[in-house]
Amino acid sequence: MKALAIEGAFGLDNLRTVELPVPEPRRQEVIIRVKAAALNYRDLEIVRGTYHTRFPLPLVPLSDGVGEVVAVGEDVSRVKVGDRVCGTFWQRWVAGRFEMAEPNYQLGGPLDGLLAEYARLDEQGVVVVPGYMSDVEAATLPCAAVTAWHALVTEGALKCGESVLVQGTGGVSVFALQFAVASGARVIVTS
Repeated sequence: MKALAIEGAFGLDNLRTVELPVPEPRRQEVIIRVKAAALNYRDLEIVRGTYHTRFPLPLVPLSDGVGEVVAVGEDVSRVKVGDRVCGTFWQRWVAGRFEMAEPNYQLGGPLDGLLAEYARLDEQGVVVVPGYMSDVEAATLPCAAVTAWHALVTEGALKCGESVLVQGTGGVSVFALQFAVASGARVIVTS
């Protein structure tokens, strides 16, 4: 399969097209054929080598994407071949406080990400995509949309009539704007 990988050293000049074997699913894992991927600022920082953590190379970047399940490993029960799924940014963090997240299970660093034709994902790290969303739309959800939702709804307990200040027009800000409007909040945007 074709993939883009950071090889040798960090930097955009070291992002190369490579041939890798199509991954095989292990127990409780799925293989997806990637249909769409989304770029987050974190991904750019990882490629440039300016992210707060440097991961071992070579590395296939990008944490966000959508694909079709093409193979399932032993004991997989949440999805089946043919399902359209998003990979979650944190592959084995399914609930609980942030402190429970294991840093070694982040897509796009240190785990290989979704800038490839196929990707191996943990069964717990995929979410079925609603039929009304396109692959491109759904690919933007795992990092930016979930971050905005977590900030406004989970932590912020946003209520109708409250005011929300959104700084900038990046992915998280645009999702925060949409969620706040849908919640009936007054939104102020600075850019």
